[in-house]
Amino acid sequence: MPDSQSYVIVGAGLAGASAARTLREEGFTGPIQLVGAEAHRPYIRPPLSKDYLSGSSDRDSVYVDPEGWYTEHDVDLVLGTSVARIDAARQLIHTAAGEAIAYNKLLLATGSSPRRLSIPGADLEGVRYLRTLDDSDALRPLLAGGSLRLVLIGSGWIGMEVAATARTLGNDVTILERDPIPLANALGDELGQMFADLHEQNGVILRRSVSVDSVLGQDGRATAVKLTSGEVIPADLILVGIGATPNVELADSAGLTIDNGVSVDASLRTSDPAIYAAGDVANAYHPLAKLRLRSEHWANALNGGKAAARSMLDQKVSFDDIPYFYTDQFDVGMEYSGFGPLARGADVVYRGDRAGREFIAFWVAGEKVVAGMNVNVWDVNEAVQGIIRRGNQVDRARLTDADVPLESL
Repeated sequence: MPDSQSYVIVGAGLAGASAARTLREEGFTGPIQLVGAEAHRPYIRPPLSKDYLSGSSDRDSVYVDPEGWYTEHDVDLVLGTSVARIDAARQLIHTAAGEAIAYNKLLLATGSSPRRLSIPGADLEGVRYLRTLDDSDALRPLLAGGSLRLVLIGSGWIGMEVAATARTLGNDVTILERDPIPLANALGDELGQMFADLHEQNGVILRRSVSVDSVLGQDGRATAVKLTSGEVIPADLILVGIGATPNVELADSAGLTIDNGVSVDASLRTSDPAIYAAGDVANAYHPLAKLRLRSEHWANALNGGKAAARSMLDQKVSFDDIPYFYTDQFDVGMEYSGFGPLARGADVVYRGDRAGREFIAFWVAGEKVVAGMNVNVWDVNEAVQGIIRRGNQVDRARLTDADVPLESL
């Protein structure tokens, strides 16, 4: 165990925190510095658009570890500190304040940032994004009263979750989406339409196949969204959710290979043998899917951080977790496991009650299940992942028969 070495983790989110915890659990006793740009200790992001945003859970519920954990485990938590660049040749990181921090091994867990709206009026007060705890804190009191006209630009997972939360709180919600069906890129038309129907049945106004021209305002504050058709949608608050981009600037400064994120192998090692990457920023080779995947979901940050820590300790690591995410919107909860790139164009078959929104969907390509999603059906995700991992050719009749145990497929 290289306990005389100094390990530095840049990015104090879930991936960075889980890496720090795993290093200690695996017996590493050397110095660990966990450097984060935000003032908050590491927290998880899913509640920021759901339970925490709605006010049904408190601040303590979002943190990865109790406040005293880092001190108790001798992890130097350096918050409110931005890193400006990496000197890979000298194994130093340089903070924006001019401090140099040496490392023997470095983990980049720098996450991703929301894509910014680049239209006239995008900088007006009242145009918001949701990525950080501070963002959610700012939105909470605004939505709590239930009297706002909220307009969401974009209908990705965060946008749809915020829409559900805001509508449940009694706000008027309009979603502006450039595609005909929301979430179709992730789930396909049929299941994307299911979520569209869900929102419309709960009073969300879903405007599809529309393009945004500008944000209109008065006295420096946003008051409406103007469409390219000329139509004006009044708004008290505008939330932009048009995707995210990986934060690769530091990796680029170190001369690392960049390709839709920081390119890493199955052990999460970059093109520099002393530097690793995990979480949103890592574009990792997946040994089971045999392709590169970059995931911005909670499970990837949690488990990727753990895998990167073990890899930093020179353990043999092949990060082959099946990608997983979940969502809760109105009375629908779902879990999705699988390989999105392999699911595109695959056949979707169903087990259960589609009309009642209690079913499991399977994406089948080459007679193998490459992804699965359980909707309001619980305690089956492990079995669904087992089918994907085994990679057996499946009998579709048995796959769709609820009387056939999933474990037997």
